[in-house]
Amino acid sequence: MNDHTIAFSLASEKEDEIKRSLKVVYDALKEKGYNPINQIVGYILSEDPTYITTYNNARSYIKKIDRDELLQMMVQNYMRQL
Repeated sequence: MNDHTIAFSLASEKEDEIKRSLKVVYDALKEKGYNPINQIVGYILSEDPTYITTYNNARSYIKKIDRDELLQMMVQNYMRQL
């Protein structure tokens, strides 16, 4: 029998879900001929979903992502790169 406690973190699962959703959004925007970075930034700043295409349900995906969590995750990932 194993006496060690296993830590379970929903944070990493949530981060993976956000990454998957953001990838769908990014790819859909790119396929439709938009600049994905500009469109996603526009959405983050304004919370206006019309910055995101409905193609491949991208708009539905982006609406499920909490903007505060997304920004926090983006800053953390950026800082890890420094």
